[in-house]
Amino acid sequence: MNMKKTVLLMVMAVMVLTLQAQDLADLFEKNKHSVVTIYVNESLNTGTGDPRTFTSNMGLGSGVLIREDIVLTAAHVVANAEQIMVQFYDGESLEAKTARISRIADVALITLERPPANPQLAVIGNSDEVRIGDEVFVVGAPLGLPYSLSRGVISGKHAEHNLSNDGIMMEFFQTDAAINTGNSGGPMFSYEGEVIGIVSSIMTRSGGFEGIGFAATSNVSRALLTERGSKFFGIEAMVLSYELARILNVPQESGWLVQHVVKESPAGKTGMKGGFRMVIIEDEEILLGGDIILQVDDIMITGEESVHKIWDYLNSVQSTVTHNIRVLRAGEIIELRWVSSDFQPTRQ
Repeated sequence: MNMKKTVLLMVMAVMVLTLQAQDLADLFEKNKHSVVTIYVNESLNTGTGDPRTFTSNMGLGSGVLIREDIVLTAAHVVANAEQIMVQFYDGESLEAKTARISRIADVALITLERPPANPQLAVIGNSDEVRIGDEVFVVGAPLGLPYSLSRGVISGKHAEHNLSNDGIMMEFFQTDAAINTGNSGGPMFSYEGEVIGIVSSIMTRSGGFEGIGFAATSNVSRALLTERGSKFFGIEAMVLSYELARILNVPQESGWLVQHVVKESPAGKTGMKGGFRMVIIEDEEILLGGDIILQVDDIMITGEESVHKIWDYLNSVQSTVTHNIRVLRAGEIIELRWVSSDFQPTRQ
């Protein structure tokens, strides 16, 4: 009798696992066409002291189609991209550009040059309803292998309730689903087939996956579709401390030191300059020689809080506006003009 019960339990367990595998296979088939592979080309100054010397880097990431012409991905995949190419499951490739971005929350929206021939949109779920222990699966291009699937569970949920410097709260899921280079920006799906996270990074000592991966929650990602999302200006910059401002002869207590400028971005088109000489200050690599932003319209940069204020101001603009940007360049204060317009994707 005990032997029969044991056999019966084993058969039932096998049946459950088979059903789960079938469900996952069906979920993959249903959602794979919304997943994309993203190829980027970056042009970064070498930091050797010559402002004309750049190196070209190719990058790879993943993303997910959430509107007919809008893809959600990770900020670090596209933040410094000069060119973005998005490839779909059927092989169709389309150029794209960055529209909204949050470097700290590590999420970005990119817009396609046109909708794909056969768009299949993903559904964004409510990450607040996700619990630790829920099963999830990730689809992306780890190590350049597109449409690879890995599965796991939600291992933790980490939130920073203070807003980041571009108005997006930091909130991440921790997972044991395998994540590697190329997965970044790809969707994390619930077993309801909804996107509940955007793959961000891994925690590792060896350089490979060690069972701890992170994804920005879908509700943080959804914030990019609202007025809280930061418009893409096309710079990577750092706020100067009072001490660094004095060392660099900044004529006020702080400034925004430009590190990199994407050439075809709004900042690039205004003529803004990035750094070209790499130095190490307090164990941090910093590119010097670029513009130092002093003021945007009537808002002077005096520290982190003023940068928050600038982002709030720029992202509150509901029409086309010309902004005056004062920068310190080679010891001289000059003014640049940026014509910004609102980006309003179709609502969820």
